[in-house]
Amino acid sequence: MNPEKQNILQFKSLVKRLIYLFTTIIFLVIAVFLFLFFNSSITSWFQNSDTELDSLYIEAEKKVLVQNEMAKTWKPADISLITDATLKEKVEYGKELIAHTAKYLGPNGSVKKITNGMNCNNCHLDAGTKAWGNNYGSVYSMYPKMRARSGQVENLYKRVNDCMERSLNGQPLKEDEKEMKAMIAYIEYIGSNVPKGKEGYASGIYDLEYLDRAADPAKGKALYDAKCASCHQVNGQGILAEDKKEYTYPPLWGANSYNNGAGLFRISRFAGYIKYNMPLGATYENPQLSDEEAWDIAAYVENQPRPSKDLSQDWPDISKKPVDHPEGTEKVL
Repeated sequence: MNPEKQNILQFKSLVKRLIYLFTTIIFLVIAVFLFLFFNSSITSWFQNSDTELDSLYIEAEKKVLVQNEMAKTWKPADISLITDATLKEKVEYGKELIAHTAKYLGPNGSVKKITNGMNCNNCHLDAGTKAWGNNYGSVYSMYPKMRARSGQVENLYKRVNDCMERSLNGQPLKEDEKEMKAMIAYIEYIGSNVPKGKEGYASGIYDLEYLDRAADPAKGKALYDAKCASCHQVNGQGILAEDKKEYTYPPLWGANSYNNGAGLFRISRFAGYIKYNMPLGATYENPQLSDEEAWDIAAYVENQPRPSKDLSQDWPDISKKPVDHPEGTEKVL
C-alpha cells in the first residue's frame, strides 16, 4: 500500500477515535451532571417529605394535647337538673342578669339605672362559663378569700360589687336585693361541682408569659385596626344593640367602658383574656392571635382614656401590688 494512503487511513482512524473519546467524555459529563441533579432533587424531595411528615406529626400531637386539656376543663353544673323550682327560678334569673346586665341595671335598665351599659357577659364570656373566658369556675370554691387589693377577706357579695363599681363603672347593690341574690345563686350553682378550696381547670383568665420586650402600643394600634375595629369600632366605643339598652360589642375605652380600677385594666389580664377569646370566634383550641399580638393590642387599648376611680384604698400592703398594675408600685394618693 502506498505509504501516503496508509498515513491518511491512520490519521482518519485516529480522528475517529478522538471523536469517540470526546463524545464519550461529553456523555459521561452529562450523565454525571444529570445524576447529581436528580439525586439532589430526590434527596431534597425526601428531606422535604420528612420535614412535612414531622410537621404533620407535631401538629397532630399538639391537637391531641389540646384535646386532652379541653377534656379536663371545668364545665358548669347543669341548671336543667335543678329540681327545686324556687332555686331554679333564682339561678335562671341570675344567669339572665349576668348575660344582659344592662337591660336591668344599665342606663335604660328596667330595675335600676346604676351601670355604664356593659354586661357582666362582656368580660365573663358565655355568662361566665367559657374556658379561659374569665369564667366563674373557681369563684364559689375559692370564696370567701383574702384579696390583696382590698387587704380584706372578701365574700361573693363584695366580689360582685367590685365588678359593679369597677368593670361596670357603676353603683353597688345591697346584699339583700333580689338581683344580688340571683347573681350569687347562679355563680354558686354553676361552680358547685368544684370542691371547696380547689380550682377548676381553665377557670378565670390564662396567664400569658411576659414578653422579653415592652408591649408596643403602636404595633397594637395597627393590629387593633385590622383585627378588632370591625366590632369595637376604630374609636373603641363598641356597637349598641338595636334596643339601645345593651351593647352587641362593648366599648373598650371611653365614658361607657370599664374604669381604671377594673381587673381587665391590668395589661397582663387583658392580654391573657384576648389571647384565647378574641377576635370573635377565637378559642383555646383555635387562637387567632400570637402572644406578642395579644400583648401589643392590650398595650394599645389600656393606653386609651377611660373613667377614673378613686384607688387610694387599694393595695394597703404595697408589696402585694402586681408589677404590671397601671398605677405602678407606689401607693395611689
